[in-house]
Amino acid sequence: MSAMTTGNSTRADTNRRRILDVALAELLRDPDASMDQIARAAGVVRRTVYGHFPSREALISTLVDDAVQALAEAHAAGRAGVEDPAEAVARSVLAIWPIADRYRLLVALARRTVTTQGIRERLAPVRSACAQLLQRGFDEGVFSSPLPAPALAHVHEQILFALVEAVNDGLLAAHDAGRSAAVTVLTAAGVPAAPADALVAKLSG
Repeated sequence: MSAMTTGNSTRADTNRRRILDVALAELLRDPDASMDQIARAAGVVRRTVYGHFPSREALISTLVDDAVQALAEAHAAGRAGVEDPAEAVARSVLAIWPIADRYRLLVALARRTVTTQGIRERLAPVRSACAQLLQRGFDEGVFSSPLPAPALAHVHEQILFALVEAVNDGLLAAHDAGRSAAVTVLTAAGVPAAPADALVAKLSG
């Protein structure tokens, strides 16, 4: 590969990343932002945006992919090396919440284009990891539920989505939502409220 080709590729990658970063900011500010608005905000011509993303839906889909990857990495980092299942669950929720909060308006927007099923499919690896962690908690007697681990992992996912929407609707303060989410997920797994709250408070402090 020639130096010129490498330079063009690097510039294209830089442009693509900038367009994505600007698009996220613009869409969070104005969910109806057009490709023209995004191009102007990114300081490029519309043709450049369409060169990377053939449609607004493709752009939003890529942003959702980025969000899911960031969530998966945060979830894995949060539970890594933690022996106690309850602490691992709490740490993973606390780790992903800042990512979820950053992208929370995008979730509502994505449901118009990517669809809820599309988002669920993207989150399947995270849900599977959560189910394995919950099963370990069941096996060790830390968690209890009438639901099997895979079903409870689905419930946990829906709880987090619901709390994201609660923040969007002004029903829950964003700065309290991470701790609330962690406690809610633990109690849904059968951890009594007081110990769940104490654990999350310790990890948050």
